[in-house]
Amino acid sequence: MDINFNGKKALITGGGRGIGREIAVLLDSLGAKVVVIDRIEEDMKALKQEIECETIRAELTDPAAAKKAAERALPIDFLINCAGVVILEPFLDTTIENFNETLNVNVRAMMIVSQIVARNMIERKSGGAIVNISSVANMVAFQDHTTYCISKAGVDQLTRCMALELGPQKIRTNAIAPVVTMTPLGRKAWSDPEKQAAMLSKIPLGRFNEPIDVANAVILLLSDQAEMLNGTIVPVDGGFMAKG
Repeated sequence: MDINFNGKKALITGGGRGIGREIAVLLDSLGAKVVVIDRIEEDMKALKQEIECETIRAELTDPAAAKKAAERALPIDFLINCAGVVILEPFLDTTIENFNETLNVNVRAMMIVSQIVARNMIERKSGGAIVNISSVANMVAFQDHTTYCISKAGVDQLTRCMALELGPQKIRTNAIAPVVTMTPLGRKAWSDPEKQAAMLSKIPLGRFNEPIDVANAVILLLSDQAEMLNGTIVPVDGGFMAKG
C-alpha cells in the first residue's frame, strides 16, 4: 500500500508533543504540509527543528482563541483533533472547574475547530478527512478518570454526528480509540510495575501502544484506502476491548 499526501495540508491540534507530534512527523514524511495548533511554544519550536511546519499558539480552552487559530490554518484537507487533557481525581472529589476544563478542551474545542475546517471544505467543494482522537476510556471506566471518560464518550458521539452530517459533503469523520500510549506522560503515569502489570494483563498482545502505532492508524483513516470508513471508532488497543 503506497500512501502519499503530496499537495495535501493537514492540521493537528495538540501536535507539539506525544501522539500529536508523532502524527505531525509522519504526515510530513508522507509529503503533507503540516500545521500544528498547540499551547506550548517550546514544544512547537522543537518540532520545527525536526520538520518543516507552520505552528499556531492557542489556548483551546478559550472558544474565541480556538476559532481564530482554526481560521488562521485554512484551507485544510486533513484535520486531526488530538489536543486533550487528563485531570485525575476520584468521582466524589471531581470539581466543576476540572470538569469544565476537560470538556472544554476534549470536546468543545474539537467541535469548534471542526466546524471552521468543515465549513471551509464545503465552500471549496474539496471534501476531506477528519480524525478525532478518542480513547478506550470511551466505553470502559477507569479509576479517578471520571471527567476524562465522560469527555471521550462525548468525542465518540461527536464523531458520529459529524460523519452523519458531513458525509454527504464528501467529508469523512472517524475516531481512533487507543489504549495506554507510551508518550513521556504515559511512561510516567504507568511507571509503577504493579499498576503496569495489571493493565498489561488485560491486553492480549501484551504491550502498550507506542505513539507510532496510533499515528499509523490515523494515516490509514486519512488515506484513500479508507474511503468507505465514516463514523467508525477504531480501537488501537492490542485487543483490550475484545477481552472485556
